[in-house]
Amino acid sequence: MNGAVRAVVRAAIAKGCTPYAIYEGYQGLIDGGSMMKQMRWEDVRGWLSEGGTLIGTARCAPFRERWGRLTAAKNMIVNGIDALIVCGGDGSLTGADLFRSEWQGLLAELVSTGELTEEQVQGHEHLTIVGLVGSIDNDMSSTDATIGAFSSLSRICQSVDFIDATALSHSRAFVVEVMGRHCGWLALMAGIATGADYVFIPEQPPNSKTWGDEMCAIVHAHRKKGKRKTIVIVAEGAIDDQLNPVTAEDVKQLLVDKLGLDTRITTLGHVQRGGSAVAYDRMLSTLQGFDAVDAVLESTPETPSPMIGITENKICRKPLVESVALTQSVATAIKNKDFQKAIALRDTEFEEYYRAFLATTIIDDESHKVPAEKRLKIAIVNVGAPAGGMNAAARAAACYCLSKGHTPYAIHNGFTGLARHDSVRELNWLDVDNWVIRGGSEIGTNRNLPDVDLGMVAYYFQKYSFDGLMIVGGFEAFISLYQLEQARVNYPAFRIPMVCLPATISNNVPGTEYSLGSDTCLNALVDYCDVIKQSASATRRRVFVVEVQGGKSGYVATYAGLCVGALAVYTPEEGISLRTLENDIVHLRESYAQDQGQNRAGKLILRNEKASKVFTTELIGDIIREEAKNRFDARTANPGHLQQGGIPSPMDRLRATRLAVKCMQFIENNQESDIGKRGLAPESASVIGILGAKVVFTGVKYLYDHETELQNRRPRKTFWTTMKTVSETLSGRPPVSV
Repeated sequence: MNGAVRAVVRAAIAKGCTPYAIYEGYQGLIDGGSMMKQMRWEDVRGWLSEGGTLIGTARCAPFRERWGRLTAAKNMIVNGIDALIVCGGDGSLTGADLFRSEWQGLLAELVSTGELTEEQVQGHEHLTIVGLVGSIDNDMSSTDATIGAFSSLSRICQSVDFIDATALSHSRAFVVEVMGRHCGWLALMAGIATGADYVFIPEQPPNSKTWGDEMCAIVHAHRKKGKRKTIVIVAEGAIDDQLNPVTAEDVKQLLVDKLGLDTRITTLGHVQRGGSAVAYDRMLSTLQGFDAVDAVLESTPETPSPMIGITENKICRKPLVESVALTQSVATAIKNKDFQKAIALRDTEFEEYYRAFLATTIIDDESHKVPAEKRLKIAIVNVGAPAGGMNAAARAAACYCLSKGHTPYAIHNGFTGLARHDSVRELNWLDVDNWVIRGGSEIGTNRNLPDVDLGMVAYYFQKYSFDGLMIVGGFEAFISLYQLEQARVNYPAFRIPMVCLPATISNNVPGTEYSLGSDTCLNALVDYCDVIKQSASATRRRVFVVEVQGGKSGYVATYAGLCVGALAVYTPEEGISLRTLENDIVHLRESYAQDQGQNRAGKLILRNEKASKVFTTELIGDIIREEAKNRFDARTANPGHLQQGGIPSPMDRLRATRLAVKCMQFIENNQESDIGKRGLAPESASVIGILGAKVVFTGVKYLYDHETELQNRRPRKTFWTTMKTVSETLSGRPPVSV
């Protein structure tokens, strides 16, 4: 929420508006006075890294009454306010829209009673409302994510990861209760991201008479396979199909009585709300806050109040009233026991994730398997540098294959391992079960391409009779897929469906705006830069120049700069010039001159490792130090391979699972194409990606021919250009004069 406030305040000032912060929610509107504070640029410095909400929040019963809204309207007019950007849940947003609908009547009453004059209300006849959704439950329909949800999920996954080690050591079962009174998003996503055995969510309640047997059957099957631990995630609002509560104690008792498992309960409670925001929430709150100001400025009296949401990778505006109504209809559907409708009313991702969880958890169920004649042999190989989520993708693909009756194979150590050492191994469920939480690459990886020995690669494809291939990796994986597709003319073994799942911290694969590992990298950088910035702040007048990875793609530097509030970001796409450095040094001087010894005055400049051959990180630090004339200091820092991250972030684990399942379905669906006859059908060799609001498969040949800068190893179009504009606007960086 603090990131949203910061973005709104600074975007408003940058666009010539006067921002106010209303403290303690709607109560601040009613109390007025010091609870309605005009905000300056410096007031929100350092807010990105702060947890909670620094302007407070509170439920306000008086605002539900007309007299409360009447008082709020008066205080707003006195302060010259006629637009509200509200960050809260469906109740807060509903109250805001009601306030808007009553606005003219409230003003008329205030004038008629003498509380306000005609002159005071003139120019404020219409109230503009824009909604931002702040909710750790992620319970708002029409948006894939709400502000705070992924930060909360991160706390849950970290806790369950710790519990996992204890459960494994003692061969115990743990029942973990998470928040989610009316929405099972946290429970479901935590279940996928931690490899839980079973989840209970309100949208898909189990049969009231058989759920105990069903859960125990799955847990028993996992134990029979050799699994030493059991994790069951229960949403606090979990119910059965007769609307009876399903509690953590109920689940524990069944595991003890039916399976004899040593079972413990862990209720995470309000730890789920605490801590600094993760990279995704900082990005989301910043972009939504920035867009909210634009929405206010573009609004007319006839414009329906918008809610700022996100679909896949695209910030979007949805009608606020309709979104709230859809959200409330989920609870109605559950109350009416229409559970299929309930899950359908959630965002599209929710149902896909639920099905992915089932597909990767339920094993040895013949009803889920395809007919024997349609069972496939599918190979998985990692190519390029390690990236967070690689193991989760391999696990999801293997588990999906096993649940459908297919046979998954791992090609160890990339195409070199295949061509030189025949390093192919059939995967079983126990092999991959714990991979979802592991960093690195359990099946190894290297940068060598198939052309290291195309003939031998084809020989082994033919030897194992592969029916499909999933390549997980970065730009090398993309080129590998292209080489295999081009070699189909000469090697029939490659005439199978093949798909590349992008996984690289550089996020430089054509055909996608998201790659596995990029979120883990951003979180590592955010944590690192927060510490660096704290050091810079402690010394009051110090700027750190931080070198980040990314090759010749400026994605990591740009997004990290947005998430940490960097003063400037240098990318390969724009390069670095003397004029740019001069401009930024002048800005630093002016900024430090205005700080007057205030806290949180530490500043960051992020430089991509390939931004310039001449202006290195060390040289930039030296130039700033020299030009500072002892008014401030400059240091350099390089997080190096720390950026590849350790344990993958929940987002990388989740998207790895979802996208890997889609890759397996792509391979299944393309078995009937004509590639076996003519070696053609280029669409059967595709890259899966997230583009805007959609998950798409794009033919690798098309991407290679039309959307790739081979020399710079990146896509021709940089989708993050607007992010850099937002980042520079909010940092106050002046444009470079030509």
